[in-house]
Amino acid sequence: MPRIRILTETDLRRVMALSPELIEAIDHAFRQLASGRVVMPKVLSMAIAEHNGEVDVKTAYVPGLDGFAIKVSPGFFDNPKIGLPSTSGLMMVLSSRTGQVQALLLDNGYLTDLRTAAAGAVAARALARPDATSACIIGAGLQARLQLQALTLVRPLRTALVWARDMDKAHAMAAEMAQVLGIDLRAEADPEAAVAQAEIIVTTTPATAPVLQAAWLRPGQHVTAMGSDQHGKNEIDPAALAIARYVPDRLSQTREMGELRAAIAAGVIAADREYADLGAVLAGAAPGRLDASDITLADLTGTGVQDTAIATLALARAGTAGTMIET
Repeated sequence: MPRIRILTETDLRRVMALSPELIEAIDHAFRQLASGRVVMPKVLSMAIAEHNGEVDVKTAYVPGLDGFAIKVSPGFFDNPKIGLPSTSGLMMVLSSRTGQVQALLLDNGYLTDLRTAAAGAVAARALARPDATSACIIGAGLQARLQLQALTLVRPLRTALVWARDMDKAHAMAAEMAQVLGIDLRAEADPEAAVAQAEIIVTTTPATAPVLQAAWLRPGQHVTAMGSDQHGKNEIDPAALAIARYVPDRLSQTREMGELRAAIAAGVIAADREYADLGAVLAGAAPGRLDASDITLADLTGTGVQDTAIATLALARAGTAGTMIET
């Protein structure tokens, strides 16, 4: 009888953390995606507006790997009001050869949080100036914390600023992460001032209207936009895409649900304009930052290949951990 391994969030937290190894795995996944050999369908995305929620389903088959992941990722953003996390979910790992279920990773969104942060680090390493020492994080939730931590693994950060609509949360994040990371970190009530003092800006919100204006940007900065992973979301002023060197995680996807979608809808960018994906930049097949004065912008909507990559790494790191059941 087929045997299925079940790993809980507790199991996965024991073996997986935001680390250089994970960043390299996600970097490799993007490079594979650019090779043209990966099979990655469109994201299945469903909004549940009545409850301020959404559900995304992502997957990708990577030749050479024994299995592939199908990830179900809910985000219900009013949950903290009732004492629940805003994200949850699970990953199923199936055999690439037979299609049989190999494992259930009941991570409650933990692996998604990690791979999203690792993607931010990959983008910053590829596009931000190597000597960047200052950051601005827009948002003050879990992903904001993870993005900041990820940046410290790829750039020599010494200072960071946090802005959020709820400044109490921004102050709490600044106090917490200053102790964790050992850098000069504070909350800034004026988002324009926060952006002006940073060399790397990361947006980590579920906003549906821009929280970062093009007029605030200056030469040499890098922006990573993380929040526009569903139709209707928009964190970046569309005009910013016209002045920045734009790099999507997956062009076909960002045209439909990323910051590029908003710029196309605003008439700022032509719908058929071509851009090289992040994987092509990583592989050296397309340019990234050409000059220290460039403004670069990574539009990261989250890809199924990242889920297969982190699920594969998690299973390898878990060894024989977890529970085995027969079906």
